[in-house]
Amino acid sequence: MKIHKILVANRGEIAIRVMRSAKEMGIKTVAVFSEADRLAPHTLYADEAVCIGEAPSSQSYLRMETIIQVAKDLNVDAIHPGYGFLSENATFAQKVADARLIFIAPPPSAIRNMGSKLGAKEIAQRLQVPLVPGTAHAITDIPEAKRIAQDIGYPVLIKASAGGGGKGMRVVQNEQEFEEQMQRAISEAQSAFGDGAVFVEKYVSAPKHIEIQILGDQQGNIVYLFERECSIQRRHQKLIEEAPSPVVSPQMRKEMGECAVRLAKDCGYYSAGTVEFIVDEKLNFYFLEMNTRLQVEHPVTELITGLDLVKEQIKVAEGQSLSFTQEDLHIKGHSIEVRVCAEDPLNNFLPDLGKLTTYIRPQGTGVRIDDGVREGMQIPIYYDPMLAKLIVYGKDRTEAIARMKRAIKEYKITGVATTLQFCDWVLGHEQFVSGKFDTKFIENYYTPDKLKTSLEETEQNIAISFVSWFLDNQKNNKTQHNTQNNVNLQSKWRKNRV
Repeated sequence: MKIHKILVANRGEIAIRVMRSAKEMGIKTVAVFSEADRLAPHTLYADEAVCIGEAPSSQSYLRMETIIQVAKDLNVDAIHPGYGFLSENATFAQKVADARLIFIAPPPSAIRNMGSKLGAKEIAQRLQVPLVPGTAHAITDIPEAKRIAQDIGYPVLIKASAGGGGKGMRVVQNEQEFEEQMQRAISEAQSAFGDGAVFVEKYVSAPKHIEIQILGDQQGNIVYLFERECSIQRRHQKLIEEAPSPVVSPQMRKEMGECAVRLAKDCGYYSAGTVEFIVDEKLNFYFLEMNTRLQVEHPVTELITGLDLVKEQIKVAEGQSLSFTQEDLHIKGHSIEVRVCAEDPLNNFLPDLGKLTTYIRPQGTGVRIDDGVREGMQIPIYYDPMLAKLIVYGKDRTEAIARMKRAIKEYKITGVATTLQFCDWVLGHEQFVSGKFDTKFIENYYTPDKLKTSLEETEQNIAISFVSWFLDNQKNNKTQHNTQNNVNLQSKWRKNRV
């Protein structure tokens, strides 16, 4: 079925990013917005826009029936959920299908099967995809969980089945603290996700976080679009991503990719998705989870493959087959993305609210900005603090790092604290440059004092440059003044001679 109009059930940069691809395909777009987003860029960018409620997401962007009714009222063919909000909600996916609308995402069954971390681990175990030693079923009995932890060996990780973002997650170092940490994990998971199910697994103390992008059609064809390195994180949430990973060999890439494809085929997957792995210091990889949606960091994959993943999603949703095979895909160059978040790295990365008094984007070859903000805009308290994604492309990793550092220096944001200077500091760190970093990078190497020192040095260099410029300017002015005096004297002498 040909899609003529898409409603984007999201906000901010991802809403605009989806609309751009849709418009290039000649497809009309509909935005939904909350009262807080009435004048937001995504609201103004769409062909049509409808207010769906108050600022809190529970009263707007999470209102399934309202969103579907707007789609019906405006004769929309399809809904794209973006990421976050309702993007991995199997109930919403089913409601969209029941309303005879196209959901530009995986089928409800795949979202349901892979949406549970425990269910996904059981599938991975059956398909012989490598797993970290631990349970592949829900644990509610604390004495039983404690026995399993003893068999695995401490430290262990207790993790919520239904969640993400570090919620419902506890690292347990010894038997004495196990019961208390187990109860906390269950309580937090129940509070955050309405599901207290947890599992216990061996804690890999210094893992790398590497994920495989997959893409499938409704005819059963599935390919992997290589890997992304996502190990620079705070509070289990990513800040810097790159493709390809600096440590993954062609053989390892092939093995991880084939594992991801096996998982996807088993659950009848189509559209875009990501299979996440953790990798230990010996480069052994273990299945972590599957994200049944488009990822925040998808642009780095687009830049090294030359594909537009949103356009591919739309084509798949229309019933088209993939126009390429695995053998057609090749990595070209290197791409890095930094998330520009309204957070203060000098204050434990706490969100910072305010008005964007200055907002000037970097430009130039190989620089891409995906954003959903504008200068003068008040940053809402109700949503994720990410303002934009800054993505660069280079012929290799060295050029990509240099280009990113240049772009960060050109990015001018005032009014709120951001993660830009922190990301610049990371990009210059020897552990990042060498590729020998893991998810413990911030814990092991970063303190606010180091960033303060870096910022002070930057300010000092700017001051020195300004003083140097000022003195040179004064010198030039003096020279020009003396030269002009000489010219005037010579002219006066010539007059007198005449």
